[in-house]
Amino acid sequence: MAIYNKPVRLLMKDMADVFDLKNDQSFTRQQAVDWFAQHYPKIKKGTITAHLIRLSVNAPSRLHYSPKAGEDDLFFQINGNHFRLYDINQDPSPIHASTNSIENQSLEVMEEEENQGTSTEFAYESDLRDYLAKNLQIIEPGLRLYEEEGITGVEFPVGGRFIDILAVDRNGDFVVIELKVSRAYDRVIGQLLRYVGWIQKNQAEIDQKVRGAIVARKITEDLILACSLIPSIELFEYELSLALNQVYPVCEST
Repeated sequence: MAIYNKPVRLLMKDMADVFDLKNDQSFTRQQAVDWFAQHYPKIKKGTITAHLIRLSVNAPSRLHYSPKAGEDDLFFQINGNHFRLYDINQDPSPIHASTNSIENQSLEVMEEEENQGTSTEFAYESDLRDYLAKNLQIIEPGLRLYEEEGITGVEFPVGGRFIDILAVDRNGDFVVIELKVSRAYDRVIGQLLRYVGWIQKNQAEIDQKVRGAIVARKITEDLILACSLIPSIELFEYELSLALNQVYPVCEST
């Protein structure tokens, strides 16, 4: 539901008109944040950043926000901080669907593992991310994916980087989830705390709490030790299992 009389995606177009961008003139992410702070102060910094990505034709992460072809093809992302207007005559076609190369590669790896025996971990971190994003109740009852005006918590942008999953618990508080498809070492805690701090400062309301969770195939002892004095961080190990039900030929009951 839009906070103002227009959704953020349309306010972005108003901003572009005000900037009066011409001849490949660019603007920065901070300029966009400052413009919204002046004219629409209730819009959070993370929401602004996410919409810049959603409206950038060449940003692969825009697919997580379901951009509308034609309607959301507004910007071209020059780098992590600079954007310009999309030029249909010189820029590549907008990204509207993912390629199958990674998916096919993932399937090939899984098929090879099946020939060698049962796989015990996801082939790619994106596979783990996409599965958990649809099944957050595995981590905690009542946990749901963050969503606002078409922006979801999958690869949520935070200061030029991306949170794997940003979720909201049953109390309305944020949960920042960092994923490691294999082992998670103590160095990951610094990355997670950075994300938690960013959300607390830029996205959370005054009365909203922010905590973190790490999900990995194996949590190392050094990570457990590093988190032992941080009560707001939870650690989880995932397991994969496979069960088969024979459907043909049908066995006759005796």
